[in-house]
Amino acid sequence: MQRGVSLTLTFVPGRFAVCRLPAHEAIPDWARGAFVSITRTADELSIVCDESSVPGDLQAERGWTCMKVLGPLPFEMVGVAAALTAPLADAAISVIVVGTFDTDYLLVKEELRAKAIAALEAAGFSLTK
Repeated sequence: MQRGVSLTLTFVPGRFAVCRLPAHEAIPDWARGAFVSITRTADELSIVCDESSVPGDLQAERGWTCMKVLGPLPFEMVGVAAALTAPLADAAISVIVVGTFDTDYLLVKEELRAKAIAALEAAGFSLTK
């Protein structure tokens, strides 16, 4: 990431789930919330959405919190994901990164939220809580 660039993150309200459906499934109506990411590959349909909207019997990893990098970030900016995930990896925090046209989002398990905040702040990032 370029020197002198300061990134600020903010939390997206809510708890999120990461869901796995068969690749051929239609996008379900329950995929909703303050943050929704839908990715289809040849192997799966992966949905990140509000945990409370996910059916209980669905294959899902629940209990995620979501941080948004305040943007928009220019496409030419390199190393953003690496700069953000390195301190989390050093703190043994697993992360899911989702990129959009304007910015990046980081999901960490809710029970690791305070530890993630501490790691990111120690690395020089600002967080609005």
